[in-house]
Amino acid sequence: MNGPATDRAIVFPTMKKSVILRLSEVNKRFPASTTLAVDNISFSLTEGEILGLLGPSGCGKTTLLRMIAGFEKPSQGVIELGGRIVADEKTFIPPEKRNTGMVFQDYALFPHLTIADNIAFGLKNSGEKLSSRAINARVAETLDLVGLQGLEKRYPHQLSGGQQQRVALARALAPKPSLILLDEPLSNLDVQVRQRLRHEIRHILKATGISAIFVTHDREEAMVISDTIAVICQGKLEQINNPEAIYSHPASRFVAEFVTQANFLPARREGEQWQTEIGLWTIPDGQDLDKGELMLREEDVKIKPDETGELVICDRQFLGREYRYCLLTATGSQIHARTTINTQLDIGTKVKLSIIPDSVRVFADC
Repeated sequence: MNGPATDRAIVFPTMKKSVILRLSEVNKRFPASTTLAVDNISFSLTEGEILGLLGPSGCGKTTLLRMIAGFEKPSQGVIELGGRIVADEKTFIPPEKRNTGMVFQDYALFPHLTIADNIAFGLKNSGEKLSSRAINARVAETLDLVGLQGLEKRYPHQLSGGQQQRVALARALAPKPSLILLDEPLSNLDVQVRQRLRHEIRHILKATGISAIFVTHDREEAMVISDTIAVICQGKLEQINNPEAIYSHPASRFVAEFVTQANFLPARREGEQWQTEIGLWTIPDGQDLDKGELMLREEDVKIKPDETGELVICDRQFLGREYRYCLLTATGSQIHARTTINTQLDIGTKVKLSIIPDSVRVFADC
């Protein structure tokens, strides 16, 4: 399988970037529904930025993407593209006039058209008037960008799933839109292809400099592809920040649970410390709470064999580069810990537990 072109320089401008997209207090309520599918969401997207919309199925992320694309009208709020209002109480610009490209989960390629004709279709139907020669040149340029040069005369059924998805991306990129919208484009692919393509998609988008919004329910996929992640739960924007901040400093228990692989222990404050069933812990940011839940990420839980330990290993999973241990507490609760493959402990081993101090967070009870 051909790969994307790798000799293109990726330039990250140092100058102040302009805002490509701005959402202001956008809501969406579907008829006969008592709840908002999208609830008062505001954010902005800058030139060349890749934003990942991350959340579980049914949380509203695809509805939000469809409103940006123009396939759905917001019930309230303002959507601006390139400084132009495309949706508010009085205005609604249709999808074909928004200068956006869309990549769907199911590729949506025309089976009776060749790869070149699939890509050219969007060019022929765009507002930009191009000659046949210019269209052919743009098709060749885009095929080269996505690593499919030489396959222009094939039909979609003659390509693998990964190649078809690259054709779908090429078709969206060819008209040179100001914004690319991708709705879970990798979910229909097998694991190995998906892992490779997520790196390729980021490389391709960065090579073009086009801003993008990428919808996914896969936290690792969001962190690999995105510059910024917006975590959504039940239509609400829980947190928006770079992947490192989202992972290291989750703003809510939902973000902590969905994005990180964490344990949660009931805890009660005792002075400057927090009492749990496995001991007392000092929390750098304990908030103004008397009780709550402590978040312990699995990789921050350190275990050591000790016959006096109160925790017992009840299960061990080999994950390739590490082991995942399930630890049973005296009350029957379970705590999970991840260690390197150099640390192999048997099921039934008693252990003592320690935590990297600055990694612990406390959240209010749900």
